[in-house]
Amino acid sequence: MELKHNEKLDIKNLLQDLDKYRPKRRGWVWRNAEENLKMGPFEYKDASTPLENSVPLPSAKYFEDIDPQPNNTITTEIASGRFEDDIRRMRMAAWHGADHIMVIRTAGQSHFDGLIEGTPQGIGGIPITRKQVRAQRKALDYIEEEVGRPINYHSYISGVAGPEIAVMFAEEGVNGAHQDPQYNVLYRNVNMVRSFVDAAEAKQLMVWADIAQIDGAHNANATAREAWKVMPELMVQHALNSIYSAKVGMKKENICLSTVPPTAPPASSMKLDLPYAVALREVFNEYKMRAQMNTKYIESSTREATVTHVLNLLVSRLTRAEIQSTITPDEGRNVPWHIYNIEAVDTAKQALVGMDGLMDMIELKNEGYLRDKSRELKERAVLFMEEVLEVGGYFKAVEEGFFVDSGHYPERNGDGIARKVDGGIGAGTVFERDEDYFAPVTGHFGYNNIEQYSKDTVDPANLIDGSTLEKPEKIIFIDELDETDNVNVRLDETKEVRETSNIKPEVEWAGDGYIMMNLFMPTTKRVAEFAAIEMAKKMGLEDVEVIHKEIMHPAEGTRIELKGKVPFSIDTDSLVIPPEPEIMSEDEVREAIEEKSMKVVAGTVGEDEHSVGLREIIDIKHGGIEKYGIDCEYLGTSVPLEKLVDAAIETNADAILASTIISHDEIHYKNMKRLHELCIEKGIRDKVMILCGGTQVTPEIAVKQGIDAGFGRGTKGIHVATFLVNKREEMKNED
Repeated sequence: MELKHNEKLDIKNLLQDLDKYRPKRRGWVWRNAEENLKMGPFEYKDASTPLENSVPLPSAKYFEDIDPQPNNTITTEIASGRFEDDIRRMRMAAWHGADHIMVIRTAGQSHFDGLIEGTPQGIGGIPITRKQVRAQRKALDYIEEEVGRPINYHSYISGVAGPEIAVMFAEEGVNGAHQDPQYNVLYRNVNMVRSFVDAAEAKQLMVWADIAQIDGAHNANATAREAWKVMPELMVQHALNSIYSAKVGMKKENICLSTVPPTAPPASSMKLDLPYAVALREVFNEYKMRAQMNTKYIESSTREATVTHVLNLLVSRLTRAEIQSTITPDEGRNVPWHIYNIEAVDTAKQALVGMDGLMDMIELKNEGYLRDKSRELKERAVLFMEEVLEVGGYFKAVEEGFFVDSGHYPERNGDGIARKVDGGIGAGTVFERDEDYFAPVTGHFGYNNIEQYSKDTVDPANLIDGSTLEKPEKIIFIDELDETDNVNVRLDETKEVRETSNIKPEVEWAGDGYIMMNLFMPTTKRVAEFAAIEMAKKMGLEDVEVIHKEIMHPAEGTRIELKGKVPFSIDTDSLVIPPEPEIMSEDEVREAIEEKSMKVVAGTVGEDEHSVGLREIIDIKHGGIEKYGIDCEYLGTSVPLEKLVDAAIETNADAILASTIISHDEIHYKNMKRLHELCIEKGIRDKVMILCGGTQVTPEIAVKQGIDAGFGRGTKGIHVATFLVNKREEMKNED
């Protein structure tokens, strides 16, 4: 199977022979750093090897469509709940630069009581099936080849099903995973002893499979009542999981601290976040950093989330975070949309590339507030750890509620999460191994007593001709067990939009039909919400729901964003789609103008003072039409329509070029219509071409006003010059 750039990913084909599929590789892969990378007109210092196929940032069209990639691994987190649609989103994200694809959940994250794979083992295990993992890793194997860069596939090893999940991840080529026994204890109430015993086994399997580990300490920031106060506690949690993983045998370069800035707007973010990030980097300099936004305070505003993201990215660049996560407003909206995944990846890419070489130009102060605050945090963390040891260790500290409070250590407010060492899920399920215990598994932790069967103590799996880790053909592949909700049923339900020329908008799942609307309602928030819902229903939308509301003024107005379904599809085969506009070569345009000269008059019309757009179209400096030899008479801004027509008559111009940016009350279209009428009144309409342009101009609507052509956003001089030459030839033939 080979992916073709101009074809959709064939999910049904991907699922064929899935029981026989084996991952092409295993293990985590970091980006290949490339210093002094030259791309287009620029040179980059903090870059990585470019992609073979990608979607560059929109403004890249001005710079030869280059797509420089930062040296940070970029995460995108997928959470639609339908793995067949997650796969499509993975492909989109990879083309935009993501190389760490984290699948959060298929249903309820870590709340399931089993493995969802036919086995009753495990309580609190995550709802992820072998079929899902294998299908997505298979898809990523092909997507890797398409973009030309390894892509790390990631999920969670949590709950008391952790070791079983770790086995499956090792078997199926998963490259990264969350694993932190403290997460189970504090946030899932899994028994402490069981959690740490399971973690040893799971981590050993991760070592065998070279899976990079991300810890769960960031969850304290996601739950603490006052997250900016728990930084010393977070450092202790990082330390405990990191050293535990290292003692099990994990390479330190595969141990990643999941760091979360403790604040969000309107806090003075840099003043609080940067000292914490510096402290982490200095204490944990042997480990990797995976930077993530703080979702505790995230709301549904895309603008607010993006600004917070960029501030976090600055901290990441200042403190050399190796992995950059891209949490989106989905966290606040609970609407995991394709577009926000991709926008967040682009935000990370744009910001990190924009800060390329930053640390060659600046340095963090070695004296003053930053270093003093960073040192204070480290001291508080050391004191916290010392107290943990004094009370009898981690288990005792948890029993006494040391963790997840609202206090800045040593302050405590009695709101820590307390667990009992003999309580919680899975309590009493850990047993000492018998003296003759034997488990012929390669990635096994602990006492194994191989000697009773063989002198070969290095590889016990040899005794059974290999375990499933060496012999994947021994894996028993269990397909989905739900007859009413499985991928085949869902693919059949979406057959219309997958296998015909019919198309629907979508935000999350194939054929979901959802669209988003932005409205400004000149009323109070409560009235605006329900008025907007009613308007959407009158437009024919179904299942209407407000997803964001933002007060512009308590009485004057509210911004509303809502979603709703369109109850129809469009047959793309029945669409009348005009051909792409013809663009002549520069030599062809010059030749036509040399053969017969051309004169145009140009100006921004009405009460509009914008000039930049029109100057870019006409000025030779900006690659405008002057460079082809076209004589341009520029009249300036706020030019009355009649003056523009009179100038065309006085100079015997071939064309009138009118720029119009202001569009309130459709004034731009009204001016176009009046310009057409004035040319008729003055008797020159059949002799002069009229072209109008602006960022809000729709070409088809512009032509309906009687002018010859309308040009919208993205127009360049060559587009206008091509039309002028072709239209003049057309008028000549008509004569």
